[in-house]
Amino acid sequence: MAKYYVRTFLPWILLAVVSGVDDLAGALTGLVAAAVLLGDDLRRGHRADALFLEISTCAFMALLTALAFTVPGSPALDYGASLAIGWLALTAWATLAAGRPFTEGVARRQVSEAVARTGLFRSINRVLTAVWAASFTVLAVALGCVQHWAPHDTALLVACKIAGFAVPAVVTARYPDSARRRASRAVPGSVPR
Repeated sequence: MAKYYVRTFLPWILLAVVSGVDDLAGALTGLVAAAVLLGDDLRRGHRADALFLEISTCAFMALLTALAFTVPGSPALDYGASLAIGWLALTAWATLAAGRPFTEGVARRQVSEAVARTGLFRSINRVLTAVWAASFTVLAVALGCVQHWAPHDTALLVACKIAGFAVPAVVTARYPDSARRRASRAVPGSVPR
């Protein structure tokens, strides 16, 4: 699962790193990485409903590339990190509102179809997506504040990003087992999966 998240967020990581040198190069690098990874996932036969985050990443990178290309001095580019995380927050909230939490598509790759149809599976993924969405929302606001008041404080920007991703990553790693244990205790004779 960790490999999936590193792979999924690679375009965002490349955007952050390369944009430190040049906004257009960062946006283009993120767009190329997002398109290559999405193409690879589609070629492997992954369903579109399991690729919400990847599709959204491509859309954001295309919009950012267009902005960086057409308006290179745009003040919006000074807030690239907070805009990127804000986009992820909107994506996560939208998948929840649509009843298709983005973590569900990811988790389906790890379980049988029978498990994926259970209420517990859906409940766990609603919680996980809500945690990611809330974390992205708080992180976007925090990064926007740092980029406004202390744009050259790289250590603070990095610390915010680490905290903003570490919290939901830890919850993602621990919550499913905890929820399954609670559910198995609630139903006598059931076995956690």
